[in-house]
Amino acid sequence: MSIPTPHSTAKKEDIAKTVLMPGDPLRSRLIAEKFLEKAVLVNDVRGVQGYTGKWKNKKVTVQASGMGIPSVGIYSWELYNFYDVENIIRVGSAGALADDLNLMDIVAGVGACTDSNFAHQFGLPGTFAPICDYGLLSAAMTAASERGAKMRAGNLLSADNFYSDGTDSPDSWKKMSVLAVEMESAGLYMNAARCGKKALCICTISDHIYTRKSLSAEERQMSFTQMIEIALDTAAAVS
Repeated sequence: MSIPTPHSTAKKEDIAKTVLMPGDPLRSRLIAEKFLEKAVLVNDVRGVQGYTGKWKNKKVTVQASGMGIPSVGIYSWELYNFYDVENIIRVGSAGALADDLNLMDIVAGVGACTDSNFAHQFGLPGTFAPICDYGLLSAAMTAASERGAKMRAGNLLSADNFYSDGTDSPDSWKKMSVLAVEMESAGLYMNAARCGKKALCICTISDHIYTRKSLSAEERQMSFTQMIEIALDTAAAVS
């Protein structure tokens, strides 16, 4: 496929080797405006915004993905294969399953369990275990420590549904020590594996599945500063 793609009008040189990928296009704009130096809008197809600028004098792109594995699958595949991106760091929100997680805690997905059938396309004769890149995870843990932030690392659940009729209780996942549930990391990790590239998912806890505590939509959009700074420091470290 040639550039531009159906989902990006960016030129190849517009995109950095490391990309931060929030789901929300408004969070993409916030990261560009609040954190990046000399940020330039490089993609606005369907309003799913992408910007490129600098953090600690290193070139970084932030490109939104939309919600769900199919959507992150499109954007990550195009970035890996047509824009020669090496690293994608998802920065998003997650619902806590673990009892000892609280609102605004940060978690990193070492692995990504899923109820999605996304792996079917790869024709595997068994069950694939999507995992992050260790180098990105190690850099992120170092960045968190240097900022005095606590970041839990463990399994996430990438679910295909946001709403439930109650028949797919999260209890079974909780019993398997899954930390939290989100909707994208498994697809991102699978694409990274297939493309021979690197990926990491970092999430801020926006709600708790069992306590029912939650952040507002505005808080989700505006208050994930610590997670974003950790991801940007990681991007700078691997660039």
